[in-house]
Amino acid sequence: MTTFHRFDVLIIGMGPAGIAAACTAAESGRNIGIVDDNPSEGGQIWRGESSKPTSKQAANWIARFRASRVKTLPETRIVAAPEPHLLHAEHGDDHVELQYEKLILATGARERFLPFPGWTLPNVMGAGGLQALVKGGLPIEGKRVVIAGSGPLLLAVGAYLRKRGAIVPLIAEQAGWSHLAGFGLAIASDSSKALQGIALKWALRGVPYMPGCWPVEAFGVDRLTEVVLTNKGRSWREPCDYLACGFGLVPNLELPMLLGCEVPNGVVAVNQSQETSRAGIYCAGEPNGIGGVDLALIEGQIAGLAAADLGSRAKQMFRRRDRAARLRPVIDRAFALRDELRSLCAPDTVVCRCEDVTLERMKIHSGWRPAKLQTRCGMGPCQGRICGPATEFLLGWKQESVRPPIFPVKLEHLAR
Repeated sequence: MTTFHRFDVLIIGMGPAGIAAACTAAESGRNIGIVDDNPSEGGQIWRGESSKPTSKQAANWIARFRASRVKTLPETRIVAAPEPHLLHAEHGDDHVELQYEKLILATGARERFLPFPGWTLPNVMGAGGLQALVKGGLPIEGKRVVIAGSGPLLLAVGAYLRKRGAIVPLIAEQAGWSHLAGFGLAIASDSSKALQGIALKWALRGVPYMPGCWPVEAFGVDRLTEVVLTNKGRSWREPCDYLACGFGLVPNLELPMLLGCEVPNGVVAVNQSQETSRAGIYCAGEPNGIGGVDLALIEGQIAGLAAADLGSRAKQMFRRRDRAARLRPVIDRAFALRDELRSLCAPDTVVCRCEDVTLERMKIHSGWRPAKLQTRCGMGPCQGRICGPATEFLLGWKQESVRPPIFPVKLEHLAR
C-alpha cells in the first residue's frame, strides 16, 4: 500500500534539532510534518526520555513538541528523493510518498568505528550503541565495561552505565592532555557546561580517565573476554564483559548529498538562516558539524522559523547560535584522531563487516570507487556507513557520491 502526505514544512529527524525546528515552525500555523525511523521522539541523545525523563531540558522540549500541531511519522525511513519536493520512504510494509514545500534536515550523527584485531567479536560495540541497548532493556548491572575511543560522549556513556550498575574500570581517551586542555578551558568558560562537567566528574568518581590511551586488540572465543590497551608505551590486558568503543561522531550526510546540498569538508554548508546551497532546504544540528545538543536546539529553532517564513524572529537568534558554534572547532581540535590509530588495523583485519573485506584487499585499490567495484566494500546493509569513515581515516578515501536508495528497501517498493 502507498500512503501520501503533503506538508508546507517537512522535517527529517526527531532528535533535539528536529524537535526544536518542529516547535518553532508550528507557530506559523502551517502544515508541519516530521519523520524519523525510530518509534519515538528524542533521537540518539534523548533516547528513552519520552517515557522516562532524566533531563529537564529534554522533558521540556518533548512536552512542547507533543503540544504542537505537528504531524509525526515515526518508524518511517527516507530511502529516495526521485524529484524536487518529493521524498520516498518506508513505514513497515507501506510505501510512503512525502511532498513538501520546504525541507529541514536534522539527520544527526553516528559513531565512528576504527577497525582493530578482534573488533568484530560479540560485545565489542559503539559507546553510544551500548548505551542505547541498555536504555532499551539490556541488563548491564554487574557487567564489567571498558569504555574507549574519543570524545565527550565517552564520559556521558560511562556515567549512564555506572548509574545502571555497570562496573567501569576505566575510560580510555585517545587524545592527550595537551589537546584536551583547550576543550577544558572552553567548557570552564561556559557556566552551564561547567556544571555538566562537574556532574559527570562526580558521577564517575573513582573511575580512572586515561588520556593518550586506546585499545589495540580484543580477545575472546564466542564473545569478548578482555581487551589490550596501550598508554604511554605500556600495554596490558583488561578483563571485561563489554568494550564500548567509538572514535567520535560522523555527521549523517547521505540524504543531504542525495539532495545535492554542498558538503565541503565533511559538513553541510548553510547560510545564516540554516539554508543549504539548495533553495528551500535547511539543515540543523550535527550534519553542520559536531557541536552538541545546545547548538542543535538553537540551529533547529532558526531553521524552523526561517522555513516557516518567520525570518525576523530567526535573526534574533543568530548571535546566540554564533556563540554556541564556537565550541565546534574546539571539539575538532581537542579530539582529533592521532596518527598512531592508523596502524591499529592489521592486513587481515576485516574493515567492511557487511561484505567481509579485509584491509589488505582494500589497499591494493586507488580509491573508494574502484575498491567498491572489485571487493563490494560499502555495498552491504549499512551501505558504507561503518567502513566509509574508517577508510577515510585509514586510507584517505572520500565517498564521491550517494545513490538511492540510501537504506535497504523492499523490492516491491523499489519497483514503484
